[in-house]
Amino acid sequence: MKSEYVSVATAALVATVAGAGGTLPVVLAAAHAVGATPAEASSWVSGLGLATALSTLVLSVRYRMPIITAWSTPGAALIASTTGVPSFRAAIGAFLVSAVLILLTAALRPLGRLIERIPASIAAAMLGGILLRLVMAMFEQVPHQPFLVLSMVALFLVARVLLPTLASLIVLVGGAALAWSLGLVKPMPMLGISTLIVQSPTWDAATLIGLGVPLYLVTMAAQNLPGFAVLRASGYQPPTQPALAVTGVASFVTAFLGAHTSNLAAISAALCTGPDAHPDPARRWLTGPFYALWWGLMALFGASLVGLFAALPPALLATVAGTALLGSTASSMGAALSADQDRLAAAGTLAVTVSGITLMGVGSAFWGLVFGLVILALDRLLTIYK
Repeated sequence: MKSEYVSVATAALVATVAGAGGTLPVVLAAAHAVGATPAEASSWVSGLGLATALSTLVLSVRYRMPIITAWSTPGAALIASTTGVPSFRAAIGAFLVSAVLILLTAALRPLGRLIERIPASIAAAMLGGILLRLVMAMFEQVPHQPFLVLSMVALFLVARVLLPTLASLIVLVGGAALAWSLGLVKPMPMLGISTLIVQSPTWDAATLIGLGVPLYLVTMAAQNLPGFAVLRASGYQPPTQPALAVTGVASFVTAFLGAHTSNLAAISAALCTGPDAHPDPARRWLTGPFYALWWGLMALFGASLVGLFAALPPALLATVAGTALLGSTASSMGAALSADQDRLAAAGTLAVTVSGITLMGVGSAFWGLVFGLVILALDRLLTIYK
């Protein structure tokens, strides 16, 4: 293999492992929250792998850019923190709504501009509230497994200084080894090929509004917009509408497999767009096909991954998810509260979102966004009449 292929293949592998290894527990927590069976969770993971592999392959080859996609980690966190979803098939309906909204954003420029006009502080506060609930869940496990959880937190604090890109993976591997030594790991499953389960959605209005709309918003604000920014910062001019269209189609099709939204990657993309991937920016697009290959393998063995994680203790999975999301939580809350004029509205959004409240069957993320926008509108109105 030529040296350039070695570098891009390695960069793509690191991006895959770093992106999926630490956040797969978040996806599995989401699957558990909406009542997915182990077989449905396996189909969910495989669907995400297929969506990521195919969308990355199409975009990177077509546009000769390292356009890297991934599953929506904030979206998975939102689903994991949502209560009151009546069934897994109702969640699939919400996933389809999110995909349709992404496709509409690709087709209608005014809709994209409207999303961009949502104040960054409000969007960040909603995301921060979603993530904070999962970080808090990590510490709720301390009374049950104090040695395991606190040891993993200490490992994370060291790893983020020495190898920040791989910190979540190090925590996962180290935590799994410690859990095994403590006798907390169940028997491991045999290696198996995934089986895709095609399901039809059910349409529950509260779930569509309370889960589908916030899933779209956090995916756009916390994944797609930063993903485009990473590409631009690396000197590329990404095709915004085609990229949204491709990820929207991938999300729509794989929603029937139980998979939630796919989108532009940010952190994983940063690993594939820099000089470590390839010294020539014009050749870095080659990371795309290799990245697609690694994700295709993940899709193939999704059932084994789900079985492997099911054998691990809940305290370990909660800690891996919590440490993986801690940095994003800090960034979101910092961005939410940084603007003086929007601070009260952002605080209101954060408080309602993290509360987990459900009104009329609609979850807290939606009401947090509404509450923050109402406060912001009133502040603007009072400013005009002063």
